[in-house]
Amino acid sequence: MYDFAIIGGGIVGLSTGMALGQHYPNASIIVLEKEACVACHQTGHNSGVIHSGIYYKPGSFKAKFTRAGSQSMVDFCQTHGIPHEVCGKVIVATKEKELPLLDNLYKRGLENGLKVKKISSEEVKEKEPYVNCIAGIYVPTSGIADYKKVSQKYAELIENQGGEIRLNTEVKKIIKTSDSQVLETNQGTIKTNFVINCAGLYSDRVAKLGGVNPQAKIVPFRGEYYELTPEKRYLVKNLIYPVPNPDFPFLGVHFTRMIDGSVHAGPNAVLSLKREGYKKTDFDLKDFAEVITYPGFWKLSAKHADEGIKEMIRSFSKAAFVHSLQQLIPEVTASDVIVSEAGVRAQALKPDGKLVDDFLMIQDEQALHVCNAPSPAATASLEIGKAVIAECRI
Repeated sequence: MYDFAIIGGGIVGLSTGMALGQHYPNASIIVLEKEACVACHQTGHNSGVIHSGIYYKPGSFKAKFTRAGSQSMVDFCQTHGIPHEVCGKVIVATKEKELPLLDNLYKRGLENGLKVKKISSEEVKEKEPYVNCIAGIYVPTSGIADYKKVSQKYAELIENQGGEIRLNTEVKKIIKTSDSQVLETNQGTIKTNFVINCAGLYSDRVAKLGGVNPQAKIVPFRGEYYELTPEKRYLVKNLIYPVPNPDFPFLGVHFTRMIDGSVHAGPNAVLSLKREGYKKTDFDLKDFAEVITYPGFWKLSAKHADEGIKEMIRSFSKAAFVHSLQQLIPEVTASDVIVSEAGVRAQALKPDGKLVDDFLMIQDEQALHVCNAPSPAATASLEIGKAVIAECRI
């Protein structure tokens, strides 16, 4: 009999387990992960960016947690010797029509309490000499980290606190009794007083196993990346982002220096035909059927048809992908980039076609479900863990 059972061993589930152990030192805690290791999916395919919080609606969970998390993550990495660097990033406008959007983004940064700075194209080039732009914003608190190692440290701390992490354990059924909940798994039965669902790509399905309708469905979007060849890494010093399109819910292709020194370029954003579909050929009939029969998907597709077509073209055409990269760095050519590992974003989508824009936590009797925690959840993971405890009405 456990006091808390956490479903999902990604960075959010692990941060929650660690926070619970700190807040309830005498509690029995178990983390259940269906894979053979922790951080196998969204966390393990993360871009490694420590986000600042500049993009998010002031007052939202994302804005508050990311701003606080950008500092708490750095502190955590420093304390535990995890590779990281606060290198800053530039967000640049490459066309005149983007200048008002850049100005709006700067104002949002100020509203979110960030020390952002408007800089000229000349000042941008002092930081990133090969960038093409007419103006920019410098965000000093952005950085990079190794989130796999962060997750492994969370797991180690959970076990040091007396918690348990059980791998290769998939929850198949949740049965509520008068005084507990019974989790039926492929490795046997587990009883617990309280369930916390941090299942990421499967969080909506786990919520339904627990008798909760999250009023949204997880739609998987695959983000495909290229990376610069080693001899071309000099083109990017740190992090280079375009001004995001306010009508499209993704940040656009950008350049990211990883903690190992490699430079990734991307991602695009295309529908994945499998919830864990990291390749174009990955397909799961159940996952595909759920999306294709969901009214919200078609409403989203109709609204963003033009952008969606562009994303699909970039997915199948290296030339089109490189052309989008050349908007930021004209010197990049097709021979300068090679295909890199893709990631899948678990994005919650409402029936009316609107994306769930914030982290979504749903309290139920004896359970709490984290049903939308895509990027910047890695940056904000320590803050999300604290918030889960605050939200749990135990």
